[in-house]
Amino acid sequence: MLYIKLLISFFQIGLFSIGGGYASLPLIQNQVVDINKWLTMSEYTDLITISGMTPGPIAINASTFVGMRVGGLFGAFMATLGCVLPSTIIVVFLAVLYKKYKNIYLVQGILKGLHPAVTALIASAGLSILSLTFWGDEGITLNPADVNVLSVILFGISLFILKKYKMNPIYVMLGSGIISLAFYLLL
Repeated sequence: MLYIKLLISFFQIGLFSIGGGYASLPLIQNQVVDINKWLTMSEYTDLITISGMTPGPIAINASTFVGMRVGGLFGAFMATLGCVLPSTIIVVFLAVLYKKYKNIYLVQGILKGLHPAVTALIASAGLSILSLTFWGDEGITLNPADVNVLSVILFGISLFILKKYKMNPIYVMLGSGIISLAFYLLL
């Protein structure tokens, strides 16, 4: 039953993940943390961090990780299959349709209309992770003592470096990890 549940849950994520991996984060959170309670919110944040750092699409990495965590190797297979199956079917279908109807005005209008919704999905996921990073599991509070100052500083520096100098994100992640490790070792 667990394997079927993993397949169905990640099939739903794969089916409605319009806009790519980051747009799927609210859907993954809903299935993994809220509905099925396979992970806590803190574990979910770790999952997103690991999935973003490892090679490959974030949703597939996340599904494999969750499947492995709750159902072993076969669980990882079923969750990953559930995640990729909808997109495989849809992409083949859409490729055929797009090739045939790509110059129709209505098709272009639909695609342009999806952009704001996808942007909202990505922003929602980003804000959830940002809140958890800055304030932890307790959520946003008005008490300045609840803010993780190191996380805020690393976020600001990383954002500045990424936007201003267009540095490779891998180096930014490595640098943040090293600084954080050094900070916690010194305390």
